[in-house]
Amino acid sequence: MTGSSAKFIKPGRIVILLNGKYAGRKAVVIKNTNERPYGHCLVAGIDKYPKSIVRSMSRKVILKRTSIRPFVKVVNYNHIMPTRYNFEGPTENSFNTLKESVSVESISPAKRTHTRLAVKKVFQAKHKAGKSKWFFTKLRF
Repeated sequence: MTGSSAKFIKPGRIVILLNGKYAGRKAVVIKNTNERPYGHCLVAGIDKYPKSIVRSMSRKVILKRTSIRPFVKVVNYNHIMPTRYNFEGPTENSFNTLKESVSVESISPAKRTHTRLAVKKVFQAKHKAGKSKWFFTKLRF
């Protein structure tokens, strides 16, 4: 999928990972990179999706059930399936915040924890706002 066939995998596109530990998880393309001999991109996605809540739940339970566990990873184009969805709406800055906090250098083992926390803040703010509901639902297959 290198070269011309990966034209539509641009930053902000939501993709589904097909192989590895995070197979079946949704992620957002942060940056297309060319540091390796094959086409690949940096993605930030959701490892643990938020669960549904009801009115009778306590505040503590609601906070626990709506928490998100993110991941940040470099992925080969052959191992992702792009969707028709983009992460950003017309008036939101959440993708720009995500782009600033995640880079290839920031996923090194020493900085990975801080990067994940920054991604978690952006994802939880977007989820709390009720935007991109499809992105925050678990893929059933």
